[in-house]
Amino acid sequence: MVLLRRIIGETLRSRRRAQRRTLRDVSASANVSLGYLSEIERGQKEASSELLSSICTALDVPLSDVLGEVTTEVAKEERQREAAAQLSPVSLLQSVSHFDDHRKSGQESRPVRKRAAAPVSPPVSLAAARARRVRGAGGRPTPKAGVAALRPPG
Repeated sequence: MVLLRRIIGETLRSRRRAQRRTLRDVSASANVSLGYLSEIERGQKEASSELLSSICTALDVPLSDVLGEVTTEVAKEERQREAAAQLSPVSLLQSVSHFDDHRKSGQESRPVRKRAAAPVSPPVSLAAARARRVRGAGGRPTPKAGVAALRPPG
C-alpha cells in the first residue's frame, strides 16, 4: 500500500535539504512546531491542506510543484508494486505452465524442469479428528492420542 503521507514527507524533506535549510528555520517560517514538522517529513503525521500550503510558502515552492512531484512518486511506486505482483509465485507457476504447453506443442525445444507437487492431505473434519482421538485402531478408547490423531490416515 502506498502511503501518501510518507511520500509527501519525503518530498518536503528533499526540497528543504536542497535549499540547505534546517527544520528549525522552516518550522519558524511556516509557523508550525519543530516536532510536528519533523513528524510530517518522516511520514508519521498527515499534513492538512492549510499546513501543507504554509510549509510550501515557507520553502518558497509552489504547492502544485510539490503535489506534482508526489503524484509522480505515487505512480512510480504503484508501477513497482504492480511489477512485483506479476512476479508472485502464482504468476511464476502460471508462466512455467504456459511455457510447458508451448514445449509440448513443439514450439520450444529446451527441456523444462518441473517441480514435483507437494502431497496434499485431504482435510479432516473436527468431528473425525475427535473420533479418531477417542477411539483407537480396534474401536477402543486410547489414553492419549496426541497430534497423531489429527493427521489423516495414509
